[in-house]
Amino acid sequence: MQTVFALLPLVAAFLAVPQFLPQLARVHRAGTTAGVSWSWAALTSVNNAAWMGYFALSGFWTALVPAISATVLSGQLAVVLARRGGGMPKRSLVLVSAWAVLLLTAAGAFGRTGLGSVLAVAFALQVTPSVWTVYRSRDTAGVSRGTWLLIFGELLCWGVFGIHEADPRLIVLGATGVVASLLVLARVSWPRPVRAPAAQLAEVP
Repeated sequence: MQTVFALLPLVAAFLAVPQFLPQLARVHRAGTTAGVSWSWAALTSVNNAAWMGYFALSGFWTALVPAISATVLSGQLAVVLARRGGGMPKRSLVLVSAWAVLLLTAAGAFGRTGLGSVLAVAFALQVTPSVWTVYRSRDTAGVSRGTWLLIFGELLCWGVFGIHEADPRLIVLGATGVVASLLVLARVSWPRPVRAPAAQLAEVP
């Protein structure tokens, strides 16, 4: 059983490395960013950069691979969304910048413990814009199921591993990721019915 738990970070890494490739491909193929949040992509890049520091300080060297991949690919997604969406939303940019400063301050002042404490709530902040956007949007054509399935699998692995290691930060990360992934997948799988225009309804006998 110990071997199974020890392999969980490797499985998480396997699922996380290509995680944002389906989303990048979806935006390119569909030609739309409908339902995809810029804040989510930018916060994912910032948070994973911070997780790199946390994993390094904790000695979880295997976890550095998915953290690096997520940092780079989600950052690339944020650039693509900004270009296709006419630039970075100002309010979101301020939020992301303030969050990055907070992470750096926590790491500089309190080290691994301080950084980990802030990161315990980081994923909730990270995925909230995505869940909010996808449920407010009638069109979710830009959202990739593949990316969210990979996120679900990765965070489930980290949640179970966190329980095994008694690491409350990884437990919170896993639980939040699983719930957020299921919410997004549910919304994309069951789109809202498109209402017919009033004029068209009036013509129906």
